[in-house]
Amino acid sequence: MPGMQPSSSPTRFAYLGPEGTFAEAALSSAIATTGGTLHPRPSVAATLAAVRSGEADAGLVPLENSVEGSVPATMDGLADGDPLVITREVFLPVAFTLAVRPGTTLADVRSVASHPHALAQTGRWLAANLPDVTPLPAGSTAGAAAAVAAGEYDAAVCAAIAAQRYGLDSLAEGIADHAGAVTRFVLVSRPGPLPAPTGNDKTSLVVVVTDRTGALLDVLREFAVRGISLTRIESRPMRDRLWIYSFALDCEGHIAERRVGEALAGLHRVCEDVRFLGSYPRADGRENRAVEPESADGAFAEADGWLARVRSGHL
Repeated sequence: MPGMQPSSSPTRFAYLGPEGTFAEAALSSAIATTGGTLHPRPSVAATLAAVRSGEADAGLVPLENSVEGSVPATMDGLADGDPLVITREVFLPVAFTLAVRPGTTLADVRSVASHPHALAQTGRWLAANLPDVTPLPAGSTAGAAAAVAAGEYDAAVCAAIAAQRYGLDSLAEGIADHAGAVTRFVLVSRPGPLPAPTGNDKTSLVVVVTDRTGALLDVLREFAVRGISLTRIESRPMRDRLWIYSFALDCEGHIAERRVGEALAGLHRVCEDVRFLGSYPRADGRENRAVEPESADGAFAEADGWLARVRSGHL
């Protein structure tokens, strides 16, 4: 696959496990036509570590959810440590079921567990149908299902595939508070050749700005003056430096394109640090809104001509 390290053996894919997670479903859809072996890991950190160490050629982790927002473990894991690059994004519709051991009724449920994002997305349903039960966080939705099968909890909020995988019954389906939720996963690998531009790409990066007036404005200006649309911007605290923040950014376009490359070079000048996280094809079906490079060049030339005329007194 593009951006992966060459290997004579089948490609090894790590993912946030255990078996039966939404991550496994997303990864299976992403590599359906290319093949490879799937290796679950117990956490996002462990998944990224497997890629960095070479135990896996690539790894798939959740980056953000359309309802609950970003996944901090993934954002922090990509911002810190040895560099990794995103080579692909995968969008997966998310539907939840309440899974229980066979024979369990709703009245029998005294404990329910799941990943915190899943609990947040089903909070109203759980409060209405299990008002006396305090939801408990788990490392993953499938991990919660496995724990139910082992007798640790009475119920799990998980994917239907996890209920099937661990021999559980679906006591209630479609329990999300917001129908149509989607989770964005990213496939990451060690640095290597980037996917070629498709004309409809996305670039991700993390920048660190110093605590000074106008610092964020300087960052935004590098994109705005070049007609590049930002599709995501989110701040994260630097855990080892008080009141210093990093910003995770997604912009339209590919680093191989002149305007995007110039914007990143500009960021390198005005930011304390810039970490490139990859340029890859968009998966949301939307077309990039940024103007084409030729149009941008024309706009800059026209602006330069106007300025020259004003400076010379020819209004």
